[in-house]
Amino acid sequence: MDKHLNVIIKISILSAIAFLLMVLIEIPLPIFPDFLKLDVSDLPAIFGSFAIGPAAGVVIEAVKNILHAILKPATAGIGETANFVVGAVYVYTAGLIYLLKKNRKHALLGLVAGTIAMSAVAAIGNYYVFLPLYESILKFPISAAVSMASKINPAIKDINSLVILSIVPFNLLKGIIVSTVAFLFYKKLSPILHK
Repeated sequence: MDKHLNVIIKISILSAIAFLLMVLIEIPLPIFPDFLKLDVSDLPAIFGSFAIGPAAGVVIEAVKNILHAILKPATAGIGETANFVVGAVYVYTAGLIYLLKKNRKHALLGLVAGTIAMSAVAAIGNYYVFLPLYESILKFPISAAVSMASKINPAIKDINSLVILSIVPFNLLKGIIVSTVAFLFYKKLSPILHK
């Protein structure tokens, strides 16, 4: 089989799996407001990033979110854009570090760096772009998000504390969960991904 066709097929399959995971598995966590739900749809993208390369991981994130925006539109593309940006930073960072030396140490370093980068970008993106877009386009006020979050954590009083005490910890936890699963299962799946 042609090498490029092989890569396209792998990216397509991983994108479809990522989309299904995004649609089928959304877990609300009682320590976070309802609008933050855990999903593991970054797993196929991180596997693709490790097996094919960082750009492949970003493409998988893009296809997953485009499919979601078309087939399950609910946030005028804002949620999908946020999910793409944050997920792409995670898988690209992790994949780039793993690409330097493909061993367990670099996989772990990549996953840790990806989690930190994802959390930082989620904080900045939500503060400056995504929460303001929800407010202006979907008429979902930032104050409503703050109010929802403050019911769980009374220390949340404004957008600053919402980002620092809710969005950052959520993304760190998500990164830790996805990274742990990826670290434990990538080597077992890599023979399939490299065929």
